[in-house]
Amino acid sequence: MEFSKKVKTARVSLGISQEELAKRLNVSFATINRWENGKTTPNNLTQKVFISQLPEIYPLKHL
Repeated sequence: MEFSKKVKTARVSLGISQEELAKRLNVSFATINRWENGKTTPNNLTQKVFISQLPEIYPLKHL
């Protein structure tokens, strides 16, 4: 699954806005928006950090 879809799938499953996800990850709203729209993709380390922050709130098997 593309990273953009992983971000949106996780966010929607949590029932939170892009702004709320940005706050939880300590990034800007614009960053989340760009990730979800596929305009930018973070480097591999940032992707791993993003995914590592989800296990307790979203099962990784869905990503």
